[in-house]
Amino acid sequence: MSAPLSSNQKRYLRGLAHDLRPVILIGAKGVSDSLVAELDLALDHHELVKVRVAAEDRDARDAMVAQLLERSGAALVQRIGNIACLYRANAQKPQIALPR
Repeated sequence: MSAPLSSNQKRYLRGLAHDLRPVILIGAKGVSDSLVAELDLALDHHELVKVRVAAEDRDARDAMVAQLLERSGAALVQRIGNIACLYRANAQKPQIALPR
């Protein structure tokens, strides 16, 4: 995993993520290997993605988001309700230039 994001970088990424639609949807089955593989592809391609978590309570959502972060190596930009924004820079061809 890369260095943690600064507050300036998170603010910048939140602005970029505002108009994005969720590309990964976590249903009743939770976090599976195929879902993590799909998230890896989305992060490699877009670097910044929104994830919608369909879970009844906050603790279950937090656990699923934490599991996604751990397994994908992404950083949490923001979580509001059942939507989480994740960021992971592409090592070969970075698309998003973060502020210092």
